[in-house]
Amino acid sequence: MYREKRSREFYLLAIFFAVFVLFLYGPLSAILILSFQGPNGGLTFPLNGVSLRWFANLFETQAVGDFGGSFRRSAMLGIMVMLVTVVVSLLAGLAFRRKFIGATALFYLAVASLVVPSIIVSLGIGVLFSQLGLQPAWYSSAFGAHLTWTLPFGVLIMFAVFNRFSPAYEEAARDLGASSWQTFSNVVLPMIAPSLIGVGLFGFTLSYDEFARTLMTAGSFNTLPLEIYGMTTNVTTPVLYALGTVTTVFSFLVIAGTLGLIVHLNRRRQRS
Repeated sequence: MYREKRSREFYLLAIFFAVFVLFLYGPLSAILILSFQGPNGGLTFPLNGVSLRWFANLFETQAVGDFGGSFRRSAMLGIMVMLVTVVVSLLAGLAFRRKFIGATALFYLAVASLVVPSIIVSLGIGVLFSQLGLQPAWYSSAFGAHLTWTLPFGVLIMFAVFNRFSPAYEEAARDLGASSWQTFSNVVLPMIAPSLIGVGLFGFTLSYDEFARTLMTAGSFNTLPLEIYGMTTNVTTPVLYALGTVTTVFSFLVIAGTLGLIVHLNRRRQRS
């Protein structure tokens, strides 16, 4: 049986992909392994025994760090950003389906923050709040800073979705006597629901692990990325690795749950 000979480019791409996977998952694997250090273990290899001691330590009172509080703040902030990103991105996608005066300028204004360094955005918002006599906080200034990061991505995704959306479905619904709201809720929304879930997941994950735009805007209470960064300078036990493992597992669970929801909606739409 004749087998086609692999080209040199194939092997170069294979090597590049292998290095990419190593850099992507290598650190995660190291953190996962080190989080199971024994009670007398340190921050480096080799493992000095195996235990769940450091996971249990996460739920105990810490001399340094507020794991529970920072996690709750990051989760709540991520949910707030997710909801606003989904709603605004959907409305923007619907609005830009029709041409209007200033559409081009408004589009570039909406995505301009993508090319501005994140730390500059964080610094600018922090200075603005200080000048206005307002106290920066994770639920106000950090919330706005995160939206400057998630909204452009959400808007671009919805633009791509509606660019491929055929208006024939809406025309058919209106021919059958459906009102504008019925057309949207019964025809458009179910068809773009998986994309909206993707926008929501994108918004949540971008907010949940955002560091630079939170640095100058979080105020007195840290989010989880800021808490982890602060811990790297004063925590000398594998509890830091245990925290990294828990947050990584949480992120994968959110992604898996979202993908499962999308699959369920697709199957439901196919049956209807």
